[in-house]
Amino acid sequence: MKNWIIRKIKKEDNKAVAALIRSVFDEMEIPKVGTAYEDPYLDLMFEEYNKPQSVYFVVENDGKIVGSAGIAPLENGDQKICELQKMYFLPQTRGLGIGSAMMEKCLLEAKAFGFEKCYIETMPFMHAAQKLYKKSGFEYLDEPMGCTGHNSCPVWMLKDLQNEL
Repeated sequence: MKNWIIRKIKKEDNKAVAALIRSVFDEMEIPKVGTAYEDPYLDLMFEEYNKPQSVYFVVENDGKIVGSAGIAPLENGDQKICELQKMYFLPQTRGLGIGSAMMEKCLLEAKAFGFEKCYIETMPFMHAAQKLYKKSGFEYLDEPMGCTGHNSCPVWMLKDLQNEL
């Protein structure tokens, strides 16, 4: 895949981003209850991330949204901890280094916002995602942090941002 760019979300991207996230949930048979699928703002991602210390990026390829991810403060958590949120890619984008580029962009923003650590929740069967997280310096936790409402995501990871980037 050529001609892809990572850019900040625009209001007109809302529908495409929601469709992308829902399609990945369907493709991977991710539970819809207790996950990002049922977040009330899934159709309003531009508005949700148009807040302090929050940013959401999309991967665009020839005018089509093919991936996305964002950073926001950890819900009900330490104010120095952010969460990498809603990182999803269509099948044709996987394995091309786009996820690594997106991760780097998100973590640079997190550090620029002043966060000291970055948290993520995922599913046990999402092995490629966990491999990317580990490669990016995330380490497994024994219990969740904050209160994200995603009680169906039983894998928790954390990265220290202070000594990197």
